[in-house]
Amino acid sequence: MKEEKKATRQSYGEALREIGNKNKDIVVIDTDLAGATKSGLFKEAFPERFFEVGISEQDLIGTAAGFATCGKIPYASAFAVFATGRAYDQIRNSICYPNLNVKICGSHSGVTVGEDGATHQALEDINLMKGLPNMKVFCPSDDIQTKWVTEEISKINGPCYIRTARMSSPIIYDENQNFEVGKGFQHGDGTDVTIFSIGICVSEALKAKEALEKENINVRVIDMFSIKPIDRDIIIKSAKETRHLVSVEDHNVVGGLGSMIADVLIEEYPAKLVKMGIKDRFGESGKGNELLKKFEIDSEAIIKKVKEIVK
Repeated sequence: MKEEKKATRQSYGEALREIGNKNKDIVVIDTDLAGATKSGLFKEAFPERFFEVGISEQDLIGTAAGFATCGKIPYASAFAVFATGRAYDQIRNSICYPNLNVKICGSHSGVTVGEDGATHQALEDINLMKGLPNMKVFCPSDDIQTKWVTEEISKINGPCYIRTARMSSPIIYDENQNFEVGKGFQHGDGTDVTIFSIGICVSEALKAKEALEKENINVRVIDMFSIKPIDRDIIIKSAKETRHLVSVEDHNVVGGLGSMIADVLIEEYPAKLVKMGIKDRFGESGKGNELLKKFEIDSEAIIKKVKEIVK
């Protein structure tokens, strides 16, 4: 990892601006949060293709559906908790049911939203979106991956959901790194433990990997940024090649990444999975790093848990 940090919401905004130059059919819609979601970067460059609907997430999705029926590629931006919660019915019936080409970005996901507290911390958005037919779900882990995902979904015909974070996190990948929809990205070939992770927790898992290997515990980290479609092959391969499996996510353990991995294991290769995440409760107010620690999904908590299960 690099010392440089950037919030994935910032990367999303920068990517929108770049792909707006390449594709004139892209339009962006926001809910009076353009400065926070960073869709405002697109607005500055292409004001004629930016549309503000105010604090009305249902209108956000309905308007996006309308643009899609006219051949445009709408990116609908809002805080994740409101984009997926307040507008769930519209996403289900106006976008996923007719399989419209709408891209939804939920920013400020997870407990790392910080001081805004439980009402603004989306801990169930992955669960809501992955359960919808036709919807693809992504949770990128750094600047490079977020920019790739933001552009890549413009080439996919159908509904997509991107989950981004408020808090800055380390840049993990190089600009020439190749990714693929439906494929996880593997860091290392450790045979003791596999740590599956997404979003802001990937850098925490990589820090833990580095520390654990100094104590002769060999770890591989799988960045599962493509949540749906999920990489079944890499899950089964890791279960066969490592003695222990752990999932780490800034999301409720009910219905999140860990649940999806467990579903694959049950069907293909039964193995024990230790799920680390928010233990079926709401978040609370505090600084992002402090909340990662409190909810035991930071690097220290991962190191402690891995040592317990290896022992």
